[in-house]
Amino acid sequence: MNLIPQTPNQMTTRTDRIAEAGQAANQAAAAFTFADYQVRKADNTIRRQKADLAAFESFLQIKGLPVYDLYNDPAAWNGITWGLVKGFQKDLLDNGCAVSTVNFRVSTVKMYSGLAAQAGFISSGELALIKLVSGFGQKEVKRIDARRNDAGSETRKGFKKAQSVAITPDQAKALKNQPDTPQGRRDAVIMVLLLDLGLRCGELASLQVENVNLKAAELCFYRQKVQKEQTHRLSNGTLAAIKAYLAADNFMQSGPLLLGSRKGGKLGGMMTDRAITKRVASLGKKTGIYGLSAHDCRHYWATQAARNNTPLDRLQDAGGWSSMAMPGRYIESAKIANMGVNLGE
Repeated sequence: MNLIPQTPNQMTTRTDRIAEAGQAANQAAAAFTFADYQVRKADNTIRRQKADLAAFESFLQIKGLPVYDLYNDPAAWNGITWGLVKGFQKDLLDNGCAVSTVNFRVSTVKMYSGLAAQAGFISSGELALIKLVSGFGQKEVKRIDARRNDAGSETRKGFKKAQSVAITPDQAKALKNQPDTPQGRRDAVIMVLLLDLGLRCGELASLQVENVNLKAAELCFYRQKVQKEQTHRLSNGTLAAIKAYLAADNFMQSGPLLLGSRKGGKLGGMMTDRAITKRVASLGKKTGIYGLSAHDCRHYWATQAARNNTPLDRLQDAGGWSSMAMPGRYIESAKIANMGVNLGE
């Protein structure tokens, strides 16, 4: 095979064309940097990030800086510096935000700064400095909150409650005991799946009818947070509630498990996680529990499991946690610190 040697001019032209094509490809990829990242994230994560970036935009506006669409447009990050990110962090603390909220919001800003740098709108040097704006650890949180309390400053603004709402076993029983109506049967299913299986709100909202195997008394579903499919055995009470709901309301063989409320007490459409959150709060209020959330129900489930000597590794797997740190929070300190310690004497 004879190859015709290329002249220097031909080589230069070829290199220029590759360089032009490469630049065009970079520009096209840059335009989709944010969208490609966002399509991989859960709805709850996206909602939180939008709120985080909206707070950052408000901070920049107060500083008199021009603000564009930080959530959608990588070019809007041009000019963002580590000093602005550090100032944002300080402003959140000064305005009484919970430290956990501060950590989340700064983490989101750092994440999108990295994506903007990838798209070519923040320099690598500036990005390295932005990454040095670190969050606060647990010991630091206590010190920061203690100092803010001493100064009479607020410490709990944010999207998380300072403490979970406690639920007693009697209250849990009342929450699961709902009226024998279409809406009541659906509400009973919501509560048994939250209180008896510890599902996250987003996991509950995404359930389909086909996730339930009534014959095997099992629920097979996908945990998006840990990217894992699990099968859970249904207790007799949980199974009975689901059977009553599906049988009485003539469900199709597929489609969303939890249907939304309609006028006249009918059900239709599907319940979003926001609708579930609102409904759980309403059911809690009727039971005398104010401020109840789906996460409070998950907290109850995990605490009850830990109190009944569920091994930590089994609790971790059943709760869909990626490490033992989270389920470990639900193991309460014993009144006698060395109770259960066996030295073989």
